Amino acid sequence: MRGHYLVAACAALLLVVGINLRVHSQESAPPPPAPDTASSFDNDTVFRVNVDMVQLNVAVIDRKGNYVTGLKPSDFEIVEDTIRQKMATFEEGNQEPIALLNSSQPAPAPSSPALGFADTKAGTGSGSAQFSSAGANVFILFDTSNYMYRGFVFAQDAISDFVRSLDPSSKIAFYSYSRDIARDALLTSDRSQVLRGVRTTVAGADAALYNALLLVLTDAGKNTGRKVIVVFSNGPDNASMVPPEGVGELAQSEGIPIYMISTREAKQDPMNTAVFERMSASTGGQAYFAKNWKEQEQAFASVREDLSHLYALSYYPQPNPNRGWRTITVKLVGEKAKNLRIRTRNGYRPRPTGFSTDTPADTALAR
Repeated sequence: MRGHYLVAACAALLLVVGINLRVHSQESAPPPPAPDTASSFDNDTVFRVNVDMVQLNVAVIDRKGNYVTGLKPSDFEIVEDTIRQKMATFEEGNQEPIALLNSSQPAPAPSSPALGFADTKAGTGSGSAQFSSAGANVFILFDTSNYMYRGFVFAQDAISDFVRSLDPSSKIAFYSYSRDIARDALLTSDRSQVLRGVRTTVAGADAALYNALLLVLTDAGKNTGRKVIVVFSNGPDNASMVPPEGVGELAQSEGIPIYMISTREAKQDPMNTAVFERMSASTGGQAYFAKNWKEQEQAFASVREDLSHLYALSYYPQPNPNRGWRTITVKLVGEKAKNLRIRTRNGYRPRPTGFSTDTPADTALAR
């Protein structure tokens, strides 16, 4: 239950503290997602029925560290707790996704709604997954705190090169943070708009990384399709009011990998290093600690390669009585299982079916 309270606390603080948000982009904010089906029983209770397709980003690596391509849906097995799942969609890299459920094969009824699912139209009863075309939504978060004074321009260059190198089918959003957070470019296919956002950032004061990361997760969760967050941070967090454990669990439950790119200054803090490594590993991302600007560029190139080689798998959860943390295990079957390693998120926490609107935390999670 501790993890559940951490997530609730993070959501509450995002509302109550009121992170000072500056919006620099001239693009209008995207329209809010269509509301979930809901029924009010009392003035303070809302019952929610959420779409329940669990989406996984999966990297398959051989013994030499090379990506393994060309795998098929039949090569994978997905287990939630001890329950084997039936794959609903399959996608490799930036190829078009494949629907594996047909119109005569309705999706199983959910055992409970949960955080972090792809926005499908399973609720129509057709059982056919509806999803966006190939290409990831990439949310970049840049540390502009006083930790960045010496390497600011080099970091801007590395991020700009990363933006230019991403697959044309990807959309990008760019945020910067110190004590405050700025939406410098909303999610867009226009690379020039993102690059303008990168170049107009200025160095700030203290670093509130986890406040900023929580807001980026909230924004990312409103979008459909594959989503990843790439963070460039030069040092520890010294100003946030939310705990990294809660933010990390929210990212796991939302199914959003977090890639942490940092510098050797951050590496010198063992606690900060452990948090970065644990958060990235648990969400299916990776952590990098660059000694110089050249290694920063190499880290961004590694992230780009990872994004272009990920498999995107999804499933509708079979009935599961577990209302707490659910462990997800993805395996390779047959000969494909030998000498290969899989990296993906390790689970999620189902969202309760009822929310009391008496507290800001519950209100936040219900949105």
